[in-house]
Amino acid sequence: MSSFSYTALDSTGKTVKGRLDVGTRGEAYRSLEKRRLTPVQVRSGEDIETGATKTSSQGAIHLGRAPLIQFTEELADLLDAGVQLQQALSIMAERQQHAGVKKVSRRLRELLRDGATFSQALSEASPSFDDLYCNLVAAGEASGSLTKILKRLGSSLTILNELQKRVIQAMIYPAFLILACVGLIIVFMTVLMPQLTTLLASTNQQLPAATQALVDLSQGFVKHWWRIGLGLAGLVVLWASILCVPSGRYWWDFLKMKFPLFGPVFATRYFATLSQGLANLVKNGVPLLSALKLMTRATTNRYYRQRLQAVTRLVEDGESFSVALQKAKGFPMLLVDLTAVGEQTGDLGRSLAKAAIRYDKELNGKITRLTSMITPVIIVIMAVLVTLVAYSIVSAIFKSVNGIRSSN
Repeated sequence: MSSFSYTALDSTGKTVKGRLDVGTRGEAYRSLEKRRLTPVQVRSGEDIETGATKTSSQGAIHLGRAPLIQFTEELADLLDAGVQLQQALSIMAERQQHAGVKKVSRRLRELLRDGATFSQALSEASPSFDDLYCNLVAAGEASGSLTKILKRLGSSLTILNELQKRVIQAMIYPAFLILACVGLIIVFMTVLMPQLTTLLASTNQQLPAATQALVDLSQGFVKHWWRIGLGLAGLVVLWASILCVPSGRYWWDFLKMKFPLFGPVFATRYFATLSQGLANLVKNGVPLLSALKLMTRATTNRYYRQRLQAVTRLVEDGESFSVALQKAKGFPMLLVDLTAVGEQTGDLGRSLAKAAIRYDKELNGKITRLTSMITPVIIVIMAVLVTLVAYSIVSAIFKSVNGIRSSN
């Protein structure tokens, strides 16, 4: 007989912790299922003594977004072809070329053999499977639509991955321009300006105002570069320490939503993810209150997490979802209206899915506009900087030449 501690969710989504005295981990899972509890974590006495679970003792298996999409889509295809879950995982463990996906598949197969459900195995196999992923899989297992859920998850992950790639690709050219301009200015200030200063000093000419300002900046950079480096390092440490504090992280997450151009993109992306996640959960039989708690835990933005917590409390107090969204504030009226329509028609999942489609389209348009504006704006800024530097240097050269001519 072994002792297992557990963390689970009850039917209302409330977190429950306790201890079980059973023979195996599989019996612990089955005991929790009989009590109508959804396991989040099950740890044996040995795990607690060593301070790590079996998975962590072997080393946490982390999957990037691309391998996670690959795992989800390949497993969905195998299940859709009629292959049983354990057999599908065996195929992936043997034939998959990606080392991380192979290890995760092998670990999942071992956990399933120990008696765990697939959703429970996912939560223990890798931290890459977050609460939302695991609970959507749990809903798919309960409703017999696991293949469908995995396809939806693969599609959602792919969309997010494509959006991230588009933003990165759009920033490559502007980043190259910035680096080139910074490099050019550094060469001007550290190589050309000292030579130009020496030339003007030999002609006893006073530097033009623009050139003098550039010379002072150049000399300050050369003399105090280490102080500038220490100052920048201090700012980085200060910024990291601010983000480590909950209040600082909340402030930053709130401020991001207010950035010109970028703020609306961040907010729209969150609403698209929220709508799609809630739609998937509600459509597959997860109670609304439990779905809200799951989405709250899956929300990394502290500002919107606090807003969702307020919505959850209002729903617990008996308010309708649409009224709770409106009272909690921070949520757009489009989401409130579509939610109200879903409540009136009795098909909240469908209305949330429509909201997700709307926000996906809106997000695509905003990213397109943003990426088309970034390059011209940066080019204009770089052109102004280069023009100022070139003007100060050329004017100094003309003045030195005139000084040489007059002295002759």
